[in-house]
Amino acid sequence: METVNLSIGERIRTLRESKLISLQEMAERTSLSEVQIEKIEQAKELPSLTPLVKIARVLGVRLGTFLDDHDEEGPIITRRDTHTKSVSFSTSDTLAHRHMDYFALSSSKAGRHMEPFIIKIEPVPEGVDFIVSSHEGEEFVYCLEGSVEINYGKETYLLKEGDSIYYDSIVAHHVRAGNQQKAKILAVIYMPF
Repeated sequence: METVNLSIGERIRTLRESKLISLQEMAERTSLSEVQIEKIEQAKELPSLTPLVKIARVLGVRLGTFLDDHDEEGPIITRRDTHTKSVSFSTSDTLAHRHMDYFALSSSKAGRHMEPFIIKIEPVPEGVDFIVSSHEGEEFVYCLEGSVEINYGKETYLLKEGDSIYYDSIVAHHVRAGNQQKAKILAVIYMPF
């Protein structure tokens, strides 16, 4: 997993430098701190999706650009036994460590507008603060195993196996394991350009 995080940081730095965007300008345009951006680029920190979405916006690329190995024009097939490459995201509490492992399902598809993932979600201790995310686009979540709790605006929804939710991701939201048990979801994120 560290290798994936490193390549994400390297891709962000390479894209930023190729577009002649300084750390200071990136920080101003994303509302992130220069220190946070440096940590992301050096693979010392992989934040929640929201900062990555902001960085992708400033760089003028899809979120998946950070995960892509290569681009293919035709259909992409991902076999179930190839879900080994993942990216981990953490809660805001450093004691909680990572709680979500993302397995990209179409990382080599060129020009895509959707980002499909299988996401394994670990339960975290009670009282851990989560940072809600908000970004342009839409999200679809289908619960494959266990249950998940979706905080969306002022509402909370509990999804059990076979349940799904589709929402506008501009509304502040957060997904976490329900009932303090592991969960697995299929998530599709759409972000317009």
